[in-house]
Order: sequence, then C-alpha cells, then structure tokens
Amino acid sequence: MRSTFTVAGAALCAAILVPGVAAANDFPTTARMEYVLECMKDHGGKYEFLYKCSCAVDRIADKLKYDDYLEASTALRHQSMAGERGSEFRDPPKVREMAKRYKAIQQQAGDACLMK
Repeated sequence: MRSTFTVAGAALCAAILVPGVAAANDFPTTARMEYVLECMKDHGGKYEFLYKCSCAVDRIADKLKYDDYLEASTALRHQSMAGERGSEFRDPPKVREMAKRYKAIQQQAGDACLMK
C-alpha cells in the first residue's frame, strides 16, 4: 500500500515539475471543447477535424498558460471588429503583438496536427 502512494506521489511531483505539463493541464475542458467546436466549424464541420482540432488545442495548451491563451485569442478574434470598440484590439502595439504571436502558435499547432 505504501509503495502505491510513493509511486503516485512521485508521478504527481514529476507532472508538476515537467515544463509544459502544468500549463497544458490548466485549460478547462470547456475551453478545449469550445476551441475544437469552433475549429471544426471553420473546417466545414468535417468529422476528421475532431482529432486534428483536439491535437491543435493540446499543442496550444503546451505553449500558453490558459490566461495568456484567453487574452491572445480574444485579441486576435476581435481585431477585425469595426469602429471605436475594435480599436482596443487593433491599435495598441502590445495587443497586436499578442495576437500575432497567438496566430503563429495556432499555425504551428495546425501544421503539427496536419491541418490544411
């Protein structure tokens, strides 16, 4: 019994200490599902993209903490918003850079997961 707890404790410590594991696991399931559903919609709703989009969100989660993902994806999504309301997402250099970085991470994830 004691060895089971020791192994489980060691595995938990390893998961916490390995870079990327903690960040990948801080994405809530609902956020992953929203990403996959939107991604599938963007690719014609084809079932094959269920796996590709799931792969992509996992890759994104490896690169970004969830809070950073929220900010960056919001910045990119709303850059095309017209008028004064959209200026918050278009004008500040920091927001533009954040959106540009997220777009690059998203592209790398898509490439790695065989999305065209």
